[in-house]
Amino acid sequence: MTPLLEVKNLKVAFKERKGYLPAVHGIGFALREKETLGIVGESGCGKSLTAKALVKLLLPHCVLEGEVLFNGKNLLTFSEQQMQKIRGKDIGMIFQDPMTSLNPTLKIGNQIIEGYLRHHPEVSYQEAVECAVEMLELVGIPHPRVRIEDYPHTLSGGMRQRVMIALALISRPKLLIADEPTTALDVTIQAQILDLMKKIQQKTGTSILLITHDMSVIAGFCDRVLVMYAGRIVEEASVDELFSHPKHPYTQRLLQSIPRLDMTKDQPLVAIEGTPPSLKQSFSGCSFAPRCHQIMKICAMENPPIFNVDKEHTCSCWKYDPRCNIK
Repeated sequence: MTPLLEVKNLKVAFKERKGYLPAVHGIGFALREKETLGIVGESGCGKSLTAKALVKLLLPHCVLEGEVLFNGKNLLTFSEQQMQKIRGKDIGMIFQDPMTSLNPTLKIGNQIIEGYLRHHPEVSYQEAVECAVEMLELVGIPHPRVRIEDYPHTLSGGMRQRVMIALALISRPKLLIADEPTTALDVTIQAQILDLMKKIQQKTGTSILLITHDMSVIAGFCDRVLVMYAGRIVEEASVDELFSHPKHPYTQRLLQSIPRLDMTKDQPLVAIEGTPPSLKQSFSGCSFAPRCHQIMKICAMENPPIFNVDKEHTCSCWKYDPRCNIK
């Protein structure tokens, strides 16, 4: 089956006076229809940059290369006018901070209606109002016909996030990109938001690309997961496979640094030593080598390719080179 979204050799770089500063290094992945794919990693690894690159929401000094195939068409060849017809209608996006993403001078109803009418000019204003009320009710906002007149600052963080979901989904997009949709929310509201997104996905058949740094969110919400580090995908697997058999040393350390219900009370959490590399740091070998607890000589000399470890489980680590007997 042809994937809904297929990314091939995507590169993102920032223009500088002396050349280019690479930030995303030729990543590739696919997202199927009605699937939820998670991208996880530490802050600064390129998750949000990748999400914005998919819909060409980058600043002018950013340079894009590769292919982003959506329904078989390469979005990177689209003009800004063509992308405006895709964004919101076929691809919806939930940004990290709803307070800065929503216009504080406009009522939430006006913001939802404006986006809907832009992609459906044949619909009357009153019909758009009814669609907005219906969507606010769907995302769990009480008394939607009254709250549609509220301004963003009068709503709680969880309510603002629900408005963002309604704004992203009102045109029934085929793909929803959720960039840290539960950041700054308490765990109760976080669970409600994720449960809401799952119910809407089941109802509308929307595919979801979820970006987060929270492994527990990945475990409870996604079908497959990509692990990113320093602008590269270092591991890809189904959620069950990744949590039961993590392969990359970085993934192993991520999982060892969070508490689990099956841990004994005397079992310590293991932190990842060091910090993620700066964009200006150049590596001849693996970018994780300076922090790796399983480093080999070749790790500092050459960047590893992606190896097929198991069925639909890939890992970018020299341990899985067929010539290596250390597993």
